[in-house]
Amino acid sequence: MIAPGSTIGIIGGGQLGRMLAIAAAQLGYRCHIYDPQENPPAADVAAEATHAAYDDADAMCRFADAVDVATYEFENLPAGALSALGDKLRPGTRSLAVAQDRAAEKEFLEQCRARVSPWRAVETLADVESAVAELRVPLVLKTRRFGYDGKGQAWIRGEDEAAAAWDAIGQQPAVAEAGVAFSAEFSVILARWADGRNALWESPENAHRDGILRRSTVPCSQQVALQVPRARETAIAIANALDHVGVLTVEFFAAAGGPMVNEIAPRVHNSGHWTIEGAVTSQFEQHIRAICDLPPGLTGLIRGSATMDNLIGDEVDRWPELLAERGAHVHLYGKGEARPGRKMGHVTRVVR
Repeated sequence: MIAPGSTIGIIGGGQLGRMLAIAAAQLGYRCHIYDPQENPPAADVAAEATHAAYDDADAMCRFADAVDVATYEFENLPAGALSALGDKLRPGTRSLAVAQDRAAEKEFLEQCRARVSPWRAVETLADVESAVAELRVPLVLKTRRFGYDGKGQAWIRGEDEAAAAWDAIGQQPAVAEAGVAFSAEFSVILARWADGRNALWESPENAHRDGILRRSTVPCSQQVALQVPRARETAIAIANALDHVGVLTVEFFAAAGGPMVNEIAPRVHNSGHWTIEGAVTSQFEQHIRAICDLPPGLTGLIRGSATMDNLIGDEVDRWPELLAERGAHVHLYGKGEARPGRKMGHVTRVVR
């Protein structure tokens, strides 16, 4: 058990790191942020910060010596550099390595007997054209690495669009996935302890626009609820196969024949932000509890339902009216420029 008063290292200084640090402080921990930027949002609420490149081996070793346990807020990190943290890193580099490469992720999911869309790895335009011939259209190209919020993706809806889509993703190694007919998207968010215990929240139903999550709602609709038990079994199997410690999120399509995995995130997740006000224990506190081997917190809904809306780009300028709205829980991330597509905050509404 990592006792309160210890120092938790958080690799990545974005909004997820910020909310992790806030949850850790409530439990009596100090947080040390590692991020290349000079003023990352998480550093505003942490005791200490290291500003260095993620692949700076010397800086990472010093960081490892300064913390009692470490975690990460996003997966696009050099797994080799993080090996300096040894068993202090929770979750470990196995979860990181699988989640940061879409082809490795697909292979892993199939090994876990999870349902995934038919797919092929592609490295050349000829590979893309072969995938189109085999999988048929529509299909989507997704870069193997560094894709998020719809970035690094291009749809092929006609057989003559292969070259344009390949150019659109920068001709990078990718996966080609057959399009999926689905009625809704939803998440299974769970926390797992080193001894195999786990805790799960209500599954939020998620609405996306332009590849970015816009709204998460709990409880989910009846059509999704029918698929949640099987999806939970799949998510638990994935977490166990990774020997994951901490929060893990599995995104699903509610498809004909049962839930189909879209992707996994080995961390706290945007679709779980509603848990801060909507659940007895938030995903952020539960992650701290799991990596520090504290007892699990309860995960039930505090009230009847909750809705979380992201504030994207200049939507954050609505903060005066949102703060004036009774019952609205406003979270502003302390970022600088409100660029289009950038997550600047969120607002949660919990109702009976």
